Amino acid sequence: MGNYQNAVDELRGIVEKYDSIVFFGGAGVSTESGIPDFRSVDGLYHQQYDYPPETILSHTFYRRNPEEFYRFYRNKMLFPDAKPNAAHLKLAQLEAQGKLRAVITQNIDGLHQAAGSKTVLELHGSVLRNYCESCGQFHDVQYILDTQGVPKCEKCGGPVKPDVVLYEEGLDQKTLTDAFRFIRGAQVLIIGGTSLAVYPAAGLIDYFQGEKLVVINKAPTPRDSHADLLVQAPIGEVFAQL
Repeated sequence: MGNYQNAVDELRGIVEKYDSIVFFGGAGVSTESGIPDFRSVDGLYHQQYDYPPETILSHTFYRRNPEEFYRFYRNKMLFPDAKPNAAHLKLAQLEAQGKLRAVITQNIDGLHQAAGSKTVLELHGSVLRNYCESCGQFHDVQYILDTQGVPKCEKCGGPVKPDVVLYEEGLDQKTLTDAFRFIRGAQVLIIGGTSLAVYPAAGLIDYFQGEKLVVINKAPTPRDSHADLLVQAPIGEVFAQL
């Protein structure tokens, strides 16, 4: 416990000292808000679905079997009642204090913005935005929840697609460029709640040239050996103490 407390104290010192911090986060940031990490496949998937999540959440599957895609998507990817946790709230506070320059997230739940963060780069899009593939009309997440099967545009009747980067789809080039710029210019990069297994997002870490690399994650990551500070604990629990 002493080591853990020392690590939290050290992190507090880093946050107090520097004012050019960038945060790079993944699913572990939202699990404490009750949003499960869909990569950790549980028995439910095998009971309810004939395919693993990575297959269902692919561009090919979406095109070939949109009804089954949306059955999984509504059931497993949409959490309208989820609330920001201590990590989201602390990051928003650090931005308001002028210390945090940007949040770069692999999550698609919009909880960083709900907590008050302004500069949020969503590498994999957001479930809160949905667009008609025919006319481009915007639809919110409630519209998706209130419809059945493949949601149709209320304006033109075309199919509505979530603004989420599916497997096999490319990341938004501007978002990637902005993320690269923020990471390159940061004094401190805090990596939190991500196993750094999903590329190309995880590759952005390579561009960090600053002074302190902090890794906060329950499980080991490929960057642990490079970290100036490693905290193996839930990120909300850690940020609640800052």
